[in-house]
Amino acid sequence: MEFRQLGGSGLKVPVLTLGTGTFGGGTKFFKAWGETNVAEATRMVDLCLESGVTMFDSADIYSDGLAEEVLGQAIKGRRDEVLISTKGTFRHGKGANDVGSSRWHLTRAVEGSLKRLGTDRIDLYQLHGFDALTPAEEVMGTLDDLVRAGKILYVGCSNFSGWHLMKSLAVSDRHGWTRHVAHQVYYSLIGRDYEWELMPLALDQKVGAVVWSPLGWGRLTGKIRRGQPLPKTSRLHETAQLGPPVPDEYLYRVVDALDAVARETGKLIPQVALNWLLQRPTVSTVIIGARDEEQLKQNLGAVGWNLTPEQVATLDAASKVTLAYPYWHQKGFAERNPFAVDQG
Repeated sequence: MEFRQLGGSGLKVPVLTLGTGTFGGGTKFFKAWGETNVAEATRMVDLCLESGVTMFDSADIYSDGLAEEVLGQAIKGRRDEVLISTKGTFRHGKGANDVGSSRWHLTRAVEGSLKRLGTDRIDLYQLHGFDALTPAEEVMGTLDDLVRAGKILYVGCSNFSGWHLMKSLAVSDRHGWTRHVAHQVYYSLIGRDYEWELMPLALDQKVGAVVWSPLGWGRLTGKIRRGQPLPKTSRLHETAQLGPPVPDEYLYRVVDALDAVARETGKLIPQVALNWLLQRPTVSTVIIGARDEEQLKQNLGAVGWNLTPEQVATLDAASKVTLAYPYWHQKGFAERNPFAVDQG
């Protein structure tokens, strides 16, 4: 298993991370992802560790905390062998303060996650979303206090806009506080918006990408094809409207390219899609999910080999879209703007 630096930090993380959105199935939304119980989760952790995947990602809202509980049971007795990544900020409770990144909520959220996970520290704690109502000084100061207390070791964010992240980094730098070293982002062959603003920012500020939904909200599994209905078992039946919209013809164009590359490499479509991500700038780790052991084994097969430059170019071309302003304009001035995005 390849390990990479997490942004500008000294922490090395495996290029694949197991996501626990399928653990527990405690709510209708997460039941559509999976209902992995403790025994099944323990077996998945076994397989991951055998393959060198030592990082596991969760969140307090996954199945209303049940995912963290299942993960905590699955790693029991081997805490020092793993890295735990989890998240907080979204509403978790009915009270007025049970949401956001206030000192009140973040402190309680971290304590709750520690208890459910059965651990004394969280290796990477990420803000699940931006809180525009709480001053950035309060947010980053609280995270710094939690780091100094040893309850979290590294901090990151998720789903931030460019200005959200840059403002947070500026506040940390001004006060000498712990800064974000990771940004958990949606990024896939059918969702390349990350490249426009957030990737150049990450390159400049040394923030590692922790990629969520690398298979495009379940659309790049190889089971969705032109002229065919959705497979009977697909989270898209319940959650398609909650994810990023993808025009049908664009999806089919990308899947056709994946098909061609898969035939050339002898790999599965999901493995090709994951391997493409692992060759993108700033990507520290890609979060894979699995409903069962077989799906996990397939996703683990995305490493240990690399697409050729020609195959990468084929996928780049198939997934290319028209950039929004000012990004299309910036591409013409690469001499003074080396981080300007180029989608191949």
